[in-house]
Parts: sequence; structure tokens; C-alpha cells
Amino acid sequence: MTNDMTDQQQETRTARPVLVTSGTGKTGRRVVERLAARGVPVRAGSRSGEVVFDWADESGWEAALRGADAAYIAYYPDLAAPGAPEAMAAFGRIARGCGVRRLVLLSGRGEPQALVAEEALREAAGNAELTVVRSAFFAQNFSEGALLDGVLGGELVFPAGSTAEPFVDAGDLADVVAAALCGEDGAGQVHELTGPRLLTFAEAASEIARAAGREVRYVAVTGPQYAAMLAEFGVPEAEAGFLAELFATLLDGHNATVTEGVKQALERDPSSFTAFAAEAARNGAWDA
Repeated sequence: MTNDMTDQQQETRTARPVLVTSGTGKTGRRVVERLAARGVPVRAGSRSGEVVFDWADESGWEAALRGADAAYIAYYPDLAAPGAPEAMAAFGRIARGCGVRRLVLLSGRGEPQALVAEEALREAAGNAELTVVRSAFFAQNFSEGALLDGVLGGELVFPAGSTAEPFVDAGDLADVVAAALCGEDGAGQVHELTGPRLLTFAEAASEIARAAGREVRYVAVTGPQYAAMLAEFGVPEAEAGFLAELFATLLDGHNATVTEGVKQALERDPSSFTAFAAEAARNGAWDA
């Protein structure tokens, strides 16, 4: 073992930890895995885990951030939601007070209200290095998110019409986030992440059907119809209305382009939706 390796191991052992908010969520757990693989000490924040972090309870944020060098911010329910700018301002102030040097924020691509929350965090965090990752829809929403039940039931009901979306793989996003948290190329920048091609929701359903070997069809509904459907499933009326309005905003066609964000950040091409579907099927995501 060389002296360089020994020094590197010593640096890893003495490094300050990274807080990952929503550390058991779709992106958070992937970021935790990637940081751990790099030997970076991680605090996986969640409402019931060892590191308690709840976006609805600001009183615990300082304890989670104290002594951390960096933090990944994945706000729930969405950065465009009412109250998000205030939450980002509060988080930024606490992070600055705790001496956190680096912040990476998950944001929505093409979400005007999310920009307000981004700026609130930027202003409150002071001199902390802020990287913003603006993401397209995750491909994994079909395999472990809100659209999974629709896939399993054979009908994807969603207010997307015929609009195409450049679905991005959550693993690609996690790779970008981990690199930024570790201060590599791309840290302190704004990244707009998409997959390599556009697909309508009907086309995505067809790809999933082929990979899973089961019938899956897309059913287009209006925003109000979708809100009513969510309410029938017990989603509070205000939240259902917000989600329907958000999807209407995101899927009006202005996001129907692909970017080079993943390639610029990682120097490799983004993963394809076809590869995602094949892997999800192989792992049993859509088994009956």
C-alpha cells in the first residue's frame, strides 16, 4: 500500500459527513449508496431513521446539519409547492449557521415556482457553494413511484396528453449529485438533466409493456379529472389540485427537448428509457 493510498484513507476517515435529506426516497437512497461507495461518511435523514429529518418539522434540522460538510436537499412534496421558498430560506440559514460548505439542491426542470425556492436557498445560504440539479421526470416513477400501481393494473392514467418527455434515470441524477457533493467538476453550477430521447407517455407505456411482458396502455385525462381521481384515492383536495396544476404546467410542451446535462457533468451518455425498462423488469419491479 502506497503512502498516497494511506493518506487518502486517512482523509476519508476524518472527513466531515454529508447529510442526505429524504435519504430513503427515490433519489436520496441512491445518493446515499453512491457516497458510501466512495467512502464518504453519510447521514441519511428521514422521519423515522437514525438521523431524524422531517421537512414538516424544522426543529430537528440543526441537529441533522451540525458538523456536516455538505448536504443534498430533496424537498418534499415539491420545490414548486406552497411553502417551499420559506422552507429553503430556513434550511439555508441553518446550514450557514452550522458551517455547511456545499449544498446540492434537487429542482424541477421548467418549474417557474421552483426558481423562487432556488433563489430563497441561495440568498439564505450565504457563501456556501450551491449546485442546482433541475431534473426531468424520473423513469423510476413507473417502477417505484406514483405510476407503479397504474403499470401493475395495466392502465397508466395521467394528464400528459400527447406531450413528449425526456425521462431521466434516477441513477444518472444520483451520479451527478454525488459528484457535486464531493466537489468534482460541475459543483457550484446549474445542471439541467434529461434522458437521451423524447417519449410520449403512450410510448413509455409500450416500452414497459414489451419489457415486462404484460399489457400496459396509457389513458389520457384532463387535469381536473386527474385531481378528482386523486381525491377518490384519499389525496387531500388541495394537494390533488396542486399536483394536477403542476403536471399541466410541466407537460404543456415547453420541456419537450433533450439536454446534454448528464454528459456535461459525467462525461458519459445518459441511460436510455429502454435500458431502464429492461433492468426494472429483470429486477421484478412489475411482477404480478
